[in-house]
Amino acid sequence: MIEAVNLEKRYGKMVAVKQVNLAVAPGEIFGFLGPNGSGKTTTIKMLIGLLRPSRGYARIAGYDIQREPIAAKTYIGYTPDQPYLPEKLTAREFLRFVGGLYQIDPEETREYGEALLKRFQLDERANDLIGGYSHGMRQKIALAGALLHRPRAFFLDEPTVGLDPYSARMIKDILRETADQGGSVFVSTHILEIAERMCDRVAIISKGEIIAMGSVDELRSGSAQASLEDIFLGLTGPNKDEDGVTAFT
Repeated sequence: MIEAVNLEKRYGKMVAVKQVNLAVAPGEIFGFLGPNGSGKTTTIKMLIGLLRPSRGYARIAGYDIQREPIAAKTYIGYTPDQPYLPEKLTAREFLRFVGGLYQIDPEETREYGEALLKRFQLDERANDLIGGYSHGMRQKIALAGALLHRPRAFFLDEPTVGLDPYSARMIKDILRETADQGGSVFVSTHILEIAERMCDRVAIISKGEIIAMGSVDELRSGSAQASLEDIFLGLTGPNKDEDGVTAFT
């Protein structure tokens, strides 16, 4: 469902992302982990067509995101870490606007939109302007908008930032449901405990390159007691020697 082949992004002489290769299958939650500035958001933006790669290509459901953007984007849902929303629209107006963009039947937009508003506990504030929403409420209406067309390739950049524990748990449940229904979920997060408990596989990116990929059990590589945090810090932290070899403890 989601595929990157030799994906690379350069800004002059600086290489922000270097030769990223990955594939996410239907029904899979894929975690994308890395330190700040490691290339996570740049990679996501190339996968969904917001950035043109310097080299390589990305495909969504078999469609090249650069050559067949409209076909590819019909499958995509995306929620950034800092959603920018139209502040002069109410939540209901925003969902109607999104439904129109995706050419969804208005009645279907209304019915599913109401179900999403209720699930995200926004139904009682759905006629308020988004400009008056808290960060957590904005995050939830952005997620509702991204889910409205029932995407098959769902991308989330730090989805639980600013959410209370109940809302964060609800987001995790929704992601699992999306995968169980055959969708592919690509999630970037700094909260390693969430990734360890929720993701079927993870990739760790550092300085623009993927340095590890697989299930948590596969990444443990014989260290049965190692947590994902141990693995992540061992690969990206100050434990490396001069040759880049990681010393796990």
